[in-house]
Amino acid sequence: PRGLVVLGFPCNQFGHQENAKNEEILKSLKYVQPGGGFEPSFMLLEKCEVNGAGAHPLSAFLREAGQPPLMTDPKLITWSPVCRNDVAWNFEKFLVGLDGVPVCRYSRRFQTIDIEPDIEALLAFESFNPLRTQIE
Repeated sequence: PRGLVVLGFPCNQFGHQENAKNEEILKSLKYVQPGGGFEPSFMLLEKCEVNGAGAHPLSAFLREAGQPPLMTDPKLITWSPVCRNDVAWNFEKFLVGLDGVPVCRYSRRFQTIDIEPDIEALLAFESFNPLRTQIE
């Protein structure tokens, strides 16, 4: 609503947690996890890489925008080349303005509901601190 678009990037680069094929992902969400008939209310893109040489172009663009959260265990890295601004793990989030400019990056530990004030401020064109990184 009000100009908000949410995109989901299924990715298998983090602990091989998304090993389903593209055509299986929606069924997996609906019947397995979280199950209970769940259907995402956001646009779910095809499975892609978010880090390394094969990274999706949008992911590469978003990663370049600001300082990233830190990865905790380098043994979990399954891609190459490794860059300081790589996505650290599943459920990392980016907030992008209406002009297409990334304004905020949130670690996987940052609760999605806690992004709401930033979204509201951005949609209302209020004072917003661009390119701040949320690390929690």
